[in-house]
Amino acid sequence: MTIRLISDLHLHAGAPEIAENFLRYLDERGRHAEALYILGDFFEAWIGDDYQGEFETRIMAALREVSDSGTRLYFMHGNRDFLIGEGFAQATSVTLLPDPSVVTLGDQCVLLMHGDSLCTRDEAYMKFRGMARDPQWQAQILAMPVEQRLELAHNLRSQSGEANSNKAEDIMDVTPDEVVREMARHGVCTLIHGHTHRPAVHELDIDGEPARRIVLGDWQPHQGWEILIEANGTPALIRLDF
Repeated sequence: MTIRLISDLHLHAGAPEIAENFLRYLDERGRHAEALYILGDFFEAWIGDDYQGEFETRIMAALREVSDSGTRLYFMHGNRDFLIGEGFAQATSVTLLPDPSVVTLGDQCVLLMHGDSLCTRDEAYMKFRGMARDPQWQAQILAMPVEQRLELAHNLRSQSGEANSNKAEDIMDVTPDEVVREMARHGVCTLIHGHTHRPAVHELDIDGEPARRIVLGDWQPHQGWEILIEANGTPALIRLDF
């Protein structure tokens, strides 16, 4: 048994090195796994399943190839690619997962999240998240012409970058009490998420029981991150050097 989890690749045509690293990752590791979980922010932006340029089409074709080879693919929305829908899922043969999801990985139940919902101290972002995940708001966006959606995506990324540059570091990280509440609510001792770009393994105590929060890192041109679960069932956070 080999299960792999990744997140926060932020793929876009302007970062070809990361895309090539991912395609090589799929070929060398992904197709040899039983399952591959992508926990959000896979793309830097996604304006709807009705628009795919040459770059997006190439990535989608690679996913489909890996799925056809026998690897089960799972995708959870992030704060950049929340408009990915059933069209993408059917074209790539991935299974869309709700955020959060409790899944069985090896011999244990694990809570999977993108991670942004845990950053409750960032009140401005949480307000945006509530709007962006609203089906009615999404339907309004998807009804816009492609050109308007492309411009909106560009503006949202610019606004996000400017806003984050003025926020304290701890505000953009998870709220510890929220982590404990979510894990206790779902009855798990392992949480895996991305979003914060702070790869680490955190030892916790949940209702008197040992627990851990494993955070995936974001991908850069010469480095990526994955969590690997093999026969012994213990998740391992691994840095990938390209």
